Amino acid sequence: MSSLNLDDFSDLIERPDGGVRRDAEARRERQVVPPGSLGRLDELGEWLAAARSAVPVQPVERPRAVLFAGDHGVAALDVSAQPAGSAHQLVRDVLEGGRPVSVLARRLGVPVRIVDMALDCDPETLPAEVAGHRVRRGSGRIDIEDALTLEEAEAAFLAGVAVADEEADSGTDLVVLGDLSVGGTTAAGVLVAALCGTDASVVTGRGGLAIDDLAWMRKCAAIRDALVRARPVLGDQLQLLATVGGADLAAMTGFLLQCAVRKLPVILDGVVTAACALVAQRIAFRAPDWWLAAHDSGEPGQAKALDRMALEPLLTQSVTVGEGTGGLLALPLVQAAAALAAELPELPAPYQEDPEGANGEGEGEGDQKAAEVPLKEDVP
Repeated sequence: MSSLNLDDFSDLIERPDGGVRRDAEARRERQVVPPGSLGRLDELGEWLAAARSAVPVQPVERPRAVLFAGDHGVAALDVSAQPAGSAHQLVRDVLEGGRPVSVLARRLGVPVRIVDMALDCDPETLPAEVAGHRVRRGSGRIDIEDALTLEEAEAAFLAGVAVADEEADSGTDLVVLGDLSVGGTTAAGVLVAALCGTDASVVTGRGGLAIDDLAWMRKCAAIRDALVRARPVLGDQLQLLATVGGADLAAMTGFLLQCAVRKLPVILDGVVTAACALVAQRIAFRAPDWWLAAHDSGEPGQAKALDRMALEPLLTQSVTVGEGTGGLLALPLVQAAAALAAELPELPAPYQEDPEGANGEGEGEGDQKAAEVPLKEDVP
């Protein structure tokens, strides 16, 4: 029996400040570009203002990509295009700058933090700052055995909480969350199917490096068998993560919840982070208010999870590589929304009082005011 009381998160997590959001909406109505003309950027700017409790919204200046890493025993069934137990090579490639997330992070000036939770390699072969939170070497084969013991699941969950606290305390103002795993999308599919009450075939995708039809059928069968083991423990989210999750998924769930407690916004990357977010939502229903969905990867499990949480992806680029790549692609959009919300000038006071006149749509006095609108370069 775990000593961790997950119900505490529901009490600790508050929604972003509604009063600040209303102030941000009112300020947006006074700006020189008509409200709504910037599409979802308006909504993003207002969301950021509420999350940061500031109007005008503060710029996103210290983002960080945080990637949780682990190997999954279910990969031994050849459900992934990557060899089982090879996630450590992905980690090394990121550290050496040879992965898509490395390229984008360099271009955007975003530091990348990798947290090893269950890589199948000797921890001494990795930098100490990467391997410092490891819970175990690899996770169990979830179609026939538990991924973790309950004690390991609790340790992984608390490691995620600790990483969130470290990021918040260091001044990180927004996190791009991703994973580095082999077999992780299979475990994610089980979680999504279990929590959404659907069948394996509905959530089984092709993974980051697309698998062929035979591998897809093996993956679908593995998710089906793991679902049988998941359903009896649906009422206990920590036990669910121990049964069919993995150390990296348990850590990401704790990380997401603690980020919401610390009021630290998070951009979700792909299907694995979406599955963890779905588990976290079951624990604390207000937590998704602190997250953004970066993109639609085309993975059916991700679409199912985001729909359940009412999170609409910012981009549709069909990026399936994982590792935070889609999250980093969405980051400039979020930063642009903050800049526009904060830096667009406001209309002079007379035109704020009669917006129809300012737009040339009113009659009488409104028409006269519209005729007096100064040239664009004269607007302060």
